[in-house]
Amino acid sequence: MSNFDLHTQKGSSQSQGSTPTQNLKDQVADAGADLRQRAGDALRASTDVARDKFKEAADAARDVAEGAADHFQDKAEEQQRSGADFASRFAGNIRQAAYAFASDAPFAARGINSAADYVEDAAEKVRNGTFRDLVDGASDFAKRQPAAFLGLSVLAGFTAVRFLRASGKQTSSSQDKDAS
Repeated sequence: MSNFDLHTQKGSSQSQGSTPTQNLKDQVADAGADLRQRAGDALRASTDVARDKFKEAADAARDVAEGAADHFQDKAEEQQRSGADFASRFAGNIRQAAYAFASDAPFAARGINSAADYVEDAAEKVRNGTFRDLVDGASDFAKRQPAAFLGLSVLAGFTAVRFLRASGKQTSSSQDKDAS
């Protein structure tokens, strides 16, 4: 073989060698692009699934919160009615006390009746109004008639103590019966 033939043969083998290398580069680039495309598709699909799951969780949490809020509101309204009923009964008891003082101490009876009126008003505010209305009414009453407010507070304290003692005795007696 001549030098020209060798050179031509080398040149042709180089051009043949560069084609497979170029093909390999193209295949790697195509595989990389395909891999990038698939990874992007998988990421978008994962993101969509995660977004849907997050939305489902948020909706479930909102439903639970709404249910809990409704439950607490129902309980609060029940307690509000119970408190208003107790206050109404308490006002009746105060009026009975005022009646007992009517003949011996009419001045005290008027003050006690005034306290009963306040308790009845408070019961209506509790039944129909908000807690803030009750606090504002108590503050106004305390400013206008501090002595009556103090007397009412003492009377309410005694009533609460009697109620708690009676409840404690009733609970312990029912537990004693259960133990028998």
